[in-house]
Amino acid sequence: MEILEQKLLNPFKQFGKGSKVLIGILLVVIALGFLAWVRQLTLGLSVTGMNDRVLWGVYITNFVFFIGISHAGTLISAILRLIHAEWRRPFTRAAEAITVFSLPFGAASIIADIGRPDRILNVITYARLQSPILWDVICIGTYLISSCIFFYVCLIPDIALCRDRLEQAGKARAWIYHKLALGWQNTDRQKRRLDKIIAFFSVFLTLLVVSVHTVVAWIFGMVIQPGWHSTIIGPYFLTGAIFSGVASVVIVVTILRKLFKLEDFIKPVHYDNLGKFLLAFTLLWFYFTFAEYLTTFYGSETSHMSVFNAKFFREFSGAFWLMVILCFVLPLLILVRKKTRTITGLVIASISINIGMWLERFLVVVPTLTRPRLPYSQGTYYPTWIEWSITLACFAGLILLYVIFARLFPVVSIWEMKEGKEKAIAEVTDRFKAYQPQISR
Repeated sequence: MEILEQKLLNPFKQFGKGSKVLIGILLVVIALGFLAWVRQLTLGLSVTGMNDRVLWGVYITNFVFFIGISHAGTLISAILRLIHAEWRRPFTRAAEAITVFSLPFGAASIIADIGRPDRILNVITYARLQSPILWDVICIGTYLISSCIFFYVCLIPDIALCRDRLEQAGKARAWIYHKLALGWQNTDRQKRRLDKIIAFFSVFLTLLVVSVHTVVAWIFGMVIQPGWHSTIIGPYFLTGAIFSGVASVVIVVTILRKLFKLEDFIKPVHYDNLGKFLLAFTLLWFYFTFAEYLTTFYGSETSHMSVFNAKFFREFSGAFWLMVILCFVLPLLILVRKKTRTITGLVIASISINIGMWLERFLVVVPTLTRPRLPYSQGTYYPTWIEWSITLACFAGLILLYVIFARLFPVVSIWEMKEGKEKAIAEVTDRFKAYQPQISR
């Protein structure tokens, strides 16, 4: 564990000049996105591709996507903690950070989608409990606050470690570590309290994560629109969220593993477990997709078939079949065989999955709006540079937050790794003691 501490407790040396260049590029992208948003505020939503037929587009796609990948932290850190999956330990911090840093940009995508951001307060001022939008605000707000608390609580022992080991970090950082550590001294009493808090949040967030993306799905499913009004849309969205979330963890962890030279701690066996997990969700996602479109095709209702044909054979067919290849065909070919379920293979599959899942969100949102149920003319939608600039700014903002976090705090949970090592030693000792009488005989 001393080697791990040496690698993680001096982030400034680990990143060097390259991080400054990266931060500069990210700030430029964010600045361009901000200027695009100012232009949108000045001239209105007419500068976007949205219109009186297609009211939602790339912004709502981003909203669903960011909320989806945020489920990574809950799954890796909370759910796997509850089932005592020890292989999760090297990934917990990275997954929790994805959750905390992606949720704000999901909310920001909603603000970008509103022509008048000040009207976001109308959701509270004129709240109606019948509205799925209000359900969504309550669930996501609760999820964000709970995830931040959970993330911070799990970080406290390592903040205290930074406080004690990084005297040379400078007065500003030393003051930050001192305040954030909350007087942690690693006593048995503090450990018991920490375990109780983490256990509570693990259960609470597990229940909350199911409700959050189900409610996100109900924004669409509660509307009687072809392609949206479906009873399985809740579990379908939840499966896709976990699918893209785990894929995001693979990408982030691989980058951190390379930057901090953590090959001795994040091993191929950990990737193999994540690969099997991704394989299971690849098949599960395909099952929901197949069930959804088979039901639509078998029913052959005119309005639903209009959306179905638009995706399968007409203007959205290219994006649809590319989504199928990226989310199912390519990941399945890589993940089903142990020879290709390598670190490189998993990264390729994960990038493919995330691109495919963004397309899947787009194909949920836009085609239905271009095919209205009422006898109106069909709509069209082509995103403009304004929308793409704001989208790139959101992704750049997510990366920037992660870079800043990685420079200030350990990206792997040192105290959990120590705990896992102590637990493994204790188990080996107990087994030896159990077999010792038999050996003496």
